[in-house]
Formats: sequence, C-alpha cells, structure tokens
Amino acid sequence: MNIGVVFPQVEIGQDPAVIRDYAQAVEAMGFTHILAFDHVLGANPERPGGWKGPYTHRHVFHEPFVLFGFLAAVTQRVELVTGIVILPQRQTALVAKQAAAVDVLSRGRLRLGVGVGWNPVEFEALGENFKNRGKRVEEQIAVMRALWTQELVTFEGQWHRVTGAGINPLPHRRPIPIWMGGESEVVVQRAARTADGWMPHFRPSAAAQAIVDRLHGDITAAGRDPSRFGIEGRMTLSQVPPEQRVKELAAWRAMRGITHLCVHTVGLGLTSPSDHVRALEQFKKDVLG
Repeated sequence: MNIGVVFPQVEIGQDPAVIRDYAQAVEAMGFTHILAFDHVLGANPERPGGWKGPYTHRHVFHEPFVLFGFLAAVTQRVELVTGIVILPQRQTALVAKQAAAVDVLSRGRLRLGVGVGWNPVEFEALGENFKNRGKRVEEQIAVMRALWTQELVTFEGQWHRVTGAGINPLPHRRPIPIWMGGESEVVVQRAARTADGWMPHFRPSAAAQAIVDRLHGDITAAGRDPSRFGIEGRMTLSQVPPEQRVKELAAWRAMRGITHLCVHTVGLGLTSPSDHVRALEQFKKDVLG
C-alpha cells in the first residue's frame, strides 16, 4: 500500500521556501505522494443568503496545478495528486493542458483526482452550470483522455466540440491516471465505468469493505479488471488518537482493494508548517516503524 500525505493547504501559509521544505521533507521521509485539495474561491459567510460551507474566503488554498508545477521542480520522486480538482467548474481543454504540463514537468508524476464539487458559489463565479455538473463530467473525462493520447482530436459531444486540434506537449503518461472522488451511489458507479481509481472518505470497517466489494463487482460488470483499479483511503490524525493509530493502519492494510492511503495532519492544532513535518516524522516513527 502506497502511503502519502495530504498537503496542509489551509495551515501551511504562503512562503515558497516553507512549501519547498515541506515537500522535500515528505519525500525524504519516504512518503509516496502528496495530495492537495482544490478550491478556487472562498465565500464570505456574510454574503447575501449566508454561507455554511467548511471553508470561507479566509482559508488559504494554493491552486493545485500551479502548486504542482512548483513542487515538480523541487522534488524528484514523490507523486503529485489532486484530491480533488472540481472538474465541471473548469474548462475541459484547459484542464487537459494544465495537467499535461504538470505531467511533463514532473516526468510523469501527476495523478489527477476529479470530482463534481458541492460549492455553487464557485460554479457561478467561474461561469459553469452547477445543476448539470454530474452529467457533464463523464464527457469531460472522455475529452481529456482524447487530448492526452492523440496529436489531433475531433470530438463532437453534448457539451464539447473539438475540431482537428490538440495539445502540445502531450503528457508523459498517456493518458494521465484519473481517479474520482465522492461517495454517492451515482459517483461510485461512474467511477467503476470510467475512472482509474476512487478516493472515498470512509474509515476501515466491515461496512467500508462491503462498499469496496460492491464497487469491484460494478467494475467487473463494466468489463474492467478490479485489480487494475486503485482506491485511496485517508487517515485523518485528528480523528484517531495516537494510541490507536497502529491499529487503524493495520485495519487499512487488511482491507481488500485499498492500494493507497494518505495521512492528514490538518486539525491537530499545529501552529506552523514545521509542526506538520514533525507530526509526520512522529507518525513514521510510531506507526510505520
């Protein structure tokens, strides 16, 4: 099982040197990937109509593709993972171009996690339709994969039209792996049909295993191979007391189908980026051994 970390978007600050040092420390500790959340805009809770989302305009979010372009230059091995980019609020061809650029600059280290999102404020500001986002995302994936694997693309869909055009340079990996976030039944079935992996939010349990087993059945029914499909769990340390973390990791390892895990250090009351590094060092010593 590959074990990576969640980039502490809302707690790491804005100093490029600090971000570099964090990524290099993660890589030096042997973690396999860095996963970054995505939000383009934060809403003001005092806006007309109010706001009750978990993030506001006061939370810092580095844009994932720009962030990963930077991290590609200051790391050598660690995989760069979006967890997740809200695909339907972005222009499809532009995402394909940005992702290809990161994959080229990182020599094939990008894994693109995508989802449909939950924040209508961002969709409104970005000029995209919040109500049909689930319907559009499958066509977006088809367009991106065509653009990543063909020099010239002609595509005529319900929402996309490409006529004899392509991106250059093409990505290092053709196509870039696409993983899907979200846990509704519609999303799970969509992932089984179209994605290379899935990013759920559950903790290890018999109920979680039943969901994975059902997903593997859906993948098989779609004529695909479950053994080639990845699943990324998340171990949020603020939810797991230190004395229970070895047991929690063992439970993740015992689950069938879990190929990746990311360790999340936000929410522990840490006061500096170096505290996040020290928390990961302690986790590696106490839990990973």
